[in-house]
Amino acid sequence: VQLQASGGGLAQAGGSLRLSCAASGSIFSISDMGWYRQAPGKQRELVATITSGGTTTYADSVRGRFTISRDDARNTVYLQMTSLKPEDTAVYYCNADISAYTVQPVSFTYRDYWGQGTQVTVSS
Repeated sequence: VQLQASGGGLAQAGGSLRLSCAASGSIFSISDMGWYRQAPGKQRELVATITSGGTTTYADSVRGRFTISRDDARNTVYLQMTSLKPEDTAVYYCNADISAYTVQPVSFTYRDYWGQGTQVTVSS
């Protein structure tokens, strides 16, 4: 199982970007999915999460500007970012709690997976 993030880049303050993260591999089910970010010299912080039932949570710093969503048919989570600020500059990581399976022998393993990170840079 792996997560592949895309959509980062350079934006001006006030602009928008949309991040995507697709999970692939021997996936039985996906529960919570989310986005985290890490700015230079800072710890990784939660940005937004979404449950399998569609319940969302947001960091106070992004609430009202960012929207998380998911497409379960594509095993993909999205982060629509609007009204971007220079302080949103960071590497963004996706995360998902995934039940993966093997067929011989039949087994299921539940754990969280991380994407490789995508850089978002917002200029003032």
